[in-house]
Amino acid sequence: MSKILVTGAFGQIGSELVPALQAKFGKDSVVALGNRNIPEAYDGLLEKGDVRDADLLEKIIQKYQIDAIYHLVSLLSATGEQDPQLCWDVNMNGLKYILDLAVKHKIKVFWPSSIAAFGPTTPRDNTPQRTILEPSTMYGVTKVAGENLCNYYHLKYGLDVRSVRYPGLISWKAEPGGGTTDYAVAIFYEAIKTGQYTCFVNEETVLPMMYMDDAIKGTIDLMEADPSKLTVHNSYNLAAISFSVTELAMEINKILPVTVKYEPDHRQKIADSWPKSIDDSVARQDWAWQHDYDLSKMTQIMIEKLKIKLQK
Repeated sequence: MSKILVTGAFGQIGSELVPALQAKFGKDSVVALGNRNIPEAYDGLLEKGDVRDADLLEKIIQKYQIDAIYHLVSLLSATGEQDPQLCWDVNMNGLKYILDLAVKHKIKVFWPSSIAAFGPTTPRDNTPQRTILEPSTMYGVTKVAGENLCNYYHLKYGLDVRSVRYPGLISWKAEPGGGTTDYAVAIFYEAIKTGQYTCFVNEETVLPMMYMDDAIKGTIDLMEADPSKLTVHNSYNLAAISFSVTELAMEINKILPVTVKYEPDHRQKIADSWPKSIDDSVARQDWAWQHDYDLSKMTQIMIEKLKIKLQK
């Protein structure tokens, strides 16, 4: 039986990827590794620890005979700018330990990159798969370095390591938590709670976004894809929808009223360095990636689910 380890299992992505993997492969096949924010009622195989503890990681791998790792632990963009040294330590050293252990124990690895790998010199419209990677944040620097490290381990050791560059991810399950694209989640909470939202980027800001269900599907589909069909071993562009803050507010207003004020802060500079839209044709060609949620469908589900969650 296949055994999967998910690091960062209770973060933004992990909190939804773990249940999806449990549903697909069974609860006894998925080991969740968390360091904090572990739900008391978590139902499944659980280990606690820090991904920078290589000895602990190896013990877990041997204990469960792990043959696939989804390595999700990461400090995000805005949080990483507050402590660049910690961002490098967690994002890079944790990844290096995982890759070394994967080579040693012959384990398939998924590691997420991000649109933060791009920068102000990257073409912002329909950003191609292979392009300039000159990020302006420490988070972005770790993503570029991580992509190159993954590609190196594939070339040097033949490691089966797979990755996507996630756009901004939108989910009703996880609270906004330290990302530059979190305005696209926070606006829903405030629309329901107060009918007002103060946005930390301007109304003309356009960024690539994706509903979390699409991101989870794409992640698992990539890990299940035929390795002989994969032509990218640093990180695949992944895209779904792009919209401005104004367009998102207009879509929300079709269902419930929200008034948005704009007070751009330091995150505006980060957002301005990222693409407006992404060309993910290579992913669509190599492993038949396709998204299911457009702006309208995503907005309807977000409001419906959050009203229940917030009991409004």
